[in-house]
Formats: sequence, C-alpha cells, structure tokens
Amino acid sequence: MFIYKGIITIESGKRGGKPCIRHMRIAVEDILRWLASGMSIPEILEDFPELTREDILTALEFSAERQHRVLTAVAS
Repeated sequence: MFIYKGIITIESGKRGGKPCIRHMRIAVEDILRWLASGMSIPEILEDFPELTREDILTALEFSAERQHRVLTAVAS
C-alpha cells in the first residue's frame, strides 16, 4: 500500500488500484472530475461530508506532483 501525506492511499484491490482518499472509495480522479465539471470545494464537501478541504487540496497536490514526475521522465 502507498500512502501520500497520510491522505492519498493506493490499494491494489480498491478502485482498480487508483489513488483514493483515506482508504475510502473516493478516488483522486473523482475529485478532479468534480472540480473540472464546475463544482466548488464547498459543493463537494456538502455532497461528500466525509471529505475535508485538506483531502481535496492534497488530491490536487498529488495530481500536480504526478504530472510533474511524468513530464520530467519524458523530458529525460
């Protein structure tokens, strides 16, 4: 199991191994899609009270870090 900042977890048997929030079935991808569809952080928190603002911000940071690593690897 992989844990990023105590919030993002990756478990092979959960959501196909996608990065999730604190062992829940809410994936980082879900949060990104909600934000991309125009949902605000307060709207997400209202619909999913088990999430925290820190969860959402960490999902964004995790995604940015992953993107950076991919681009760095491609440039090498």
